[in-house]
Amino acid sequence: MPGRTLPTFTPAQVESHNTAKSCYITIGRNVYDVTDFVEDHPGGGDLILEYAGKDVEEIMKDEISHEHSEAAYEILTDYHVGFLGPEATGKSLANVRADGGAPVQPVYASTGMSREEDLSIDTDYTQDYKTYKFLDLNKPLFAQLWYGNFSKEFYLEQIHRPRHYKGGDSAPLFGNFLEPLTKTAWYVVPLVWLPLIFYGTVIASRGLGDPIPAVAYWVGGLCIWTLVEYVLHRFLFHLDEWLPDNRVGLTLHFLLHGIHHYLPMDRYRLVMPPTLFVILALPFWKLAHTVFFYNWFAATQVYCGGIFGYVCYDLTHYFIHHRNLPLYYKELKKYHLAHHYADYENGFGVTSRFWDRIFGTELDTPVPKAVKAQ
Repeated sequence: MPGRTLPTFTPAQVESHNTAKSCYITIGRNVYDVTDFVEDHPGGGDLILEYAGKDVEEIMKDEISHEHSEAAYEILTDYHVGFLGPEATGKSLANVRADGGAPVQPVYASTGMSREEDLSIDTDYTQDYKTYKFLDLNKPLFAQLWYGNFSKEFYLEQIHRPRHYKGGDSAPLFGNFLEPLTKTAWYVVPLVWLPLIFYGTVIASRGLGDPIPAVAYWVGGLCIWTLVEYVLHRFLFHLDEWLPDNRVGLTLHFLLHGIHHYLPMDRYRLVMPPTLFVILALPFWKLAHTVFFYNWFAATQVYCGGIFGYVCYDLTHYFIHHRNLPLYYKELKKYHLAHHYADYENGFGVTSRFWDRIFGTELDTPVPKAVKAQ
């Protein structure tokens, strides 16, 4: 199939397609999706399903069973969807090429990526849908997810396998009048929240009188935010393990954070829409005034410091994905993007690694490699 680079699979990924609804086979390094051919197989679909997710090179050449003709191999070319990674065949990386072009790279099994740059490689929408049977990026995503009847296991496997929407645009979520409400430009965050933070800080500082405790409360709120950032990212946005296995739970998860891991370079879904942030921020307003019940101004000052921390977080998150940054932030960028392309189960700090170190979730990027065949 000239002109199009086909994806690379690990053996584990191929082996997972072992049913009549999704049936893959391999011959050497070539991967074939023969789902549509199962019922048309002259020897019966059961013969194919017996080898679903496995290599069929030997059985197709077996004279006792049935040696296949050249015509059979020609039919298979229509179902060619990709290649096995180099470790699956024991070939060296330098000698393995998918389409006569660049060498196939080893990949992280959980994400199908090998490096940061993979996050920005345009996805072939049609081929991606044919290969994974998840969401068609040519169509609005919400309805597909709601009516898709996906299992939690399959859903989590797919959203943590990043795709990239072409041209820097956003994939359609609803495809109707609601679409603009799902997108937020990065500059909306400081425009909305910085004036309110400034106003609240001035009012609270005047009420406290002494500038030293006023500064201490504000900085304390900023420090508290760093912990809130970690907790929200780890236990709310990555609620993966405790996610209800139904379409309501999966859809809410997708809207809250799943879409960001599915399309991590979508520039209009990188910062939090103001309406959603208000919903998440209200409980923290109540919490601050409950903890600092003895002084309304102290509670407000802590809260303003915390909200400023959120603004820094959202802007940092956007710039990490879409801007060249000074040295310190380049390290943050490398760390956070590895959370997307290598290990989404660690590395929850965005503005710093501090709480990852405290709670043992600091991301140490391993050398990428495909899962070995069992």
